[in-house]
Amino acid sequence: MATLAERISSWMRGQAQAAGARGFVFGLSGGIDSAVVARLCQLALPGHAVGVIMPCHSDPRDEADAARFAERFSLPVVRIDLDSPYDTLVGRLTSAVSSLPDAQPQDGGRLSLANVKPRLRMTTLFFVANSLNHLVAGTGNRSEIAIGYYTKYGDGGVDLLPIGGLLKSEVRALARELDVPGDLIDKAPSAGLWLGQTDEGEMGFTYDDLERYLTAGPGAIAPAVATRIDRLIRASAHKRALPPTFDLD
Repeated sequence: MATLAERISSWMRGQAQAAGARGFVFGLSGGIDSAVVARLCQLALPGHAVGVIMPCHSDPRDEADAARFAERFSLPVVRIDLDSPYDTLVGRLTSAVSSLPDAQPQDGGRLSLANVKPRLRMTTLFFVANSLNHLVAGTGNRSEIAIGYYTKYGDGGVDLLPIGGLLKSEVRALARELDVPGDLIDKAPSAGLWLGQTDEGEMGFTYDDLERYLTAGPGAIAPAVATRIDRLIRASAHKRALPPTFDLD
């Protein structure tokens, strides 16, 4: 019987063939999800998987982890520093918005500014992919997708989601199957939106809580946590659907 890695990589190969693409491009962040997707891309189309390291006022340790991972698996990578493009764009965006009447950005605009980073990375990934006739492989997993824990048209803007059907615990198990280094498997998950940011800290609950909710229902976790997850699922429904279209009929 084929392993999970073989099944996913075979599906990915079919997706590339159907699109007439030669390979895959993906962001390499130094975390477990991107490491697993990188290995799956290598299995699907050996020699045609390209990682892109995109520091954007990021923790230097993440870039170091990404580079070390790429070296271990002989993975071709390109490094594109987004610090300056981010600074320039943010300066113009904030100046423009500040001139609008009643401009009162939520949380002081922190999340709006942070979301510029994954959207710049999406633009970068698609440029590299289009240049090579590759597809952009996303790194989102089922746990994150369920509650909309990703940036719309940022890390959610991809061609395919190889691990989109896997819970976080299943991603960890697959990482072990794919020989991902243990320190990356155990590393605290982070979207890298700002220094010190972690997924669980921002979500307000653990991946274990979220997984119990998704597999056993709201009654399996504390009521307050279940309520928060309910709210996130409802509020993020628009991220998991195509934009609504007016029906002339």
